[in-house]
Amino acid sequence: MNNKPSPMATLYHEGRHIFTGLVPDGGARLDALFHTVPALGELAVGVVYGHLHARPGLDPRLREAVSFAAIVASGMVGPPLSVHLKTGLASGLAPGEMTEVLLQASAFAGFPRAVSAAEQLNRLFEEAGLTSPPAPTPREIALSFCEQVRAGHAPIPVSAAVKRQLKHAGRLAVQASSAQSVLVECFEDEPSPLALLRLTVQGDQVMSVTLFKAH
Repeated sequence: MNNKPSPMATLYHEGRHIFTGLVPDGGARLDALFHTVPALGELAVGVVYGHLHARPGLDPRLREAVSFAAIVASGMVGPPLSVHLKTGLASGLAPGEMTEVLLQASAFAGFPRAVSAAEQLNRLFEEAGLTSPPAPTPREIALSFCEQVRAGHAPIPVSAAVKRQLKHAGRLAVQASSAQSVLVECFEDEPSPLALLRLTVQGDQVMSVTLFKAH
């Protein structure tokens, strides 16, 4: 007799482990959600968190942003929106990025679906103790900070080397890597950046700047 677990069961256990690491009381939530149809839980959790979440092609932040946008676009409210707000935040998306994804999706999914999602987010933000409306996105905060430094009005003390790199850059490539971290590449005419900065963000402010690379 073959006692080896099926591939789907293995994926489910892997997905359940990932989900419970992202969502407090995630195991109890899954058990309650799929109490009547446990096979659906095995399939859904196994595919979404056991297979897709582990694929290396997208980082967890981007994968959760795509999932959240798809949920808004499909008009799903209730558990899907609630769950992916939690897993999105746990994967490093800032609250402002979640609302920005909803705003972007509204142009393609239609305003009625976006408004329904926004109405539920009012309650979900309140339940989670999140500031509503949320602070600007980390990228928006970083862009504003860089422009202030380039204009000679740094809002916090920064080194002369950081000021020099930002002021001399002809182009900035700004990418949030988490809800608290933004990477800024400083370019002139070369294809490679002259400098790489890491900005630490808290709330609506840049708290520190680290210069990692400079030519």
